[in-house]
Amino acid sequence: MTLYAALTASRPEKIAMAALAAVAGSILMTLSAKIAIPFYPVPLTMTTFVVIGLGLALGPRLGVAAVALYLMQGALGLPVFAGTPEKGIGLAYMAGPTGGYLVGYLLAAFTAGFLAERGADRSVVTAFLAALVAGAVIYVPGLLYLGALFGWDQPILAWGLYPFILGDLTKAALAALVFPATWAMIAGKRGF
Repeated sequence: MTLYAALTASRPEKIAMAALAAVAGSILMTLSAKIAIPFYPVPLTMTTFVVIGLGLALGPRLGVAAVALYLMQGALGLPVFAGTPEKGIGLAYMAGPTGGYLVGYLLAAFTAGFLAERGADRSVVTAFLAALVAGAVIYVPGLLYLGALFGWDQPILAWGLYPFILGDLTKAALAALVFPATWAMIAGKRGF
């Protein structure tokens, strides 16, 4: 059971609640992409944390739906991504260097949701590991696309992986604190 399922189990309007959750998730992703936190060696946005959090909270299907809605908004030209509209919008932006990472968001939301359905978000250790695994999944299409775009003779890992490791560890630690604490709070109120 995911957090979303636990909170909406007795609600009769499941379709409307799911649609609202997907829209709210896409808005949260937009907000997280627009806030850059000074961090070393690159500024940190919370977008990957939100992607993983949506998967952990909503489950694989609804988490992917929220991320897909966000990506669709971006593809249609809405300035939802980090650096938009300054760095371009729409499909042109999505075909740029971050294109593979955007695809990775879908995989990460699914992975996090899959792990959450199996209870990985309920303890600090397993939530940390689930967030790390889901975060790592983002890099697979991201680095593959970056290498295909610029050539494998370029320092692809130095551009697209190494600068983000510390930030990802920080986000995984945050997920390890937030999700088990949320489950504990719900359990205290609802008797789960």
